[in-house]
Amino acid sequence: MSARYQQQHIETWHKDGAVVIPNFFAPDEIAPIHTDYARLYGSEGAGDGNTLSINTGQPAGAFHPKQFKNLDTLPYDGSVAMNLLSLHPALIQFASQLLGNQPVQLYQSHTWAKFTGEADYEQPFHCDYGNHTLTVPAEDVAARTVNFVIYLSDVTDALGAMHFVTKPASDAILGPRAITAPTEHQVALKAQQNSAAAPAGSIVAYGIDTFHRGTNMTEPNGLRYTMTVSFKRADNANIGFHVWQHAVERPWHRVMNHATPMQLTCLGIPGPGDAFWTPLTLQQCQNRWPDWDMSEYVSAFAAATRGTATKAD
Repeated sequence: MSARYQQQHIETWHKDGAVVIPNFFAPDEIAPIHTDYARLYGSEGAGDGNTLSINTGQPAGAFHPKQFKNLDTLPYDGSVAMNLLSLHPALIQFASQLLGNQPVQLYQSHTWAKFTGEADYEQPFHCDYGNHTLTVPAEDVAARTVNFVIYLSDVTDALGAMHFVTKPASDAILGPRAITAPTEHQVALKAQQNSAAAPAGSIVAYGIDTFHRGTNMTEPNGLRYTMTVSFKRADNANIGFHVWQHAVERPWHRVMNHATPMQLTCLGIPGPGDAFWTPLTLQQCQNRWPDWDMSEYVSAFAAATRGTATKAD
């Protein structure tokens, strides 16, 4: 088990549906990515920096397009560190352990920069399954997902920390395995909410069946830099979000040329020794990505070929 998390975090996630782990990433791991965000989004949110509030006439907030303004999708126009953060080995390992120690794949990775006054970020309590699956969350926890919010800046309640309700508490209010929260129950859920406030480098892990909401930013001229990352079990075709192949013109070389085979497997690329790899596919992939170190794939194919030849002899 990684020193970044403990068994109690796994148990809490399974029991409550969410867990906050402070300082999962070290300051020197986060610093260069924070710099990338400042370059990419530093001019956004310009204005008086005062809280923007919208009276919806409801006991909870509402969803607005401006809440989702500063999003981008892997691969990013940033450093290698920024592009590989969502594929960090400790994050992959943690996701795998939460999903029953099974191979996992990354199916979502996007940036999110928020600024005080750029939008009213107050949301109602909701679950995220709607845009992750065409069905509903599976009863088998291993067939669900692990969603991570990675804090690249300090996130306090005044800076829009996510609030969530534990599974036992939401079950008591809405009934077992509820996945929608009617307006009349929003106040009761709010009375049971927990803040996910934590310093830069922390992560929040939650499931697509966990009730949570975005909260407004009230600190003058505040900013909130996060990355949202989601994993599923590798054989789970019921879950999806991004289709990595649709954006071939984006800077994939920042991932392909620097990720390990294990990290690339999390994007759906067959690992060394997979039957996909033949002399032709090895050569064509090398032609497509000339700076990709494919030595492990070549060695695994050669070893398999020698093994086959030995058996034939």
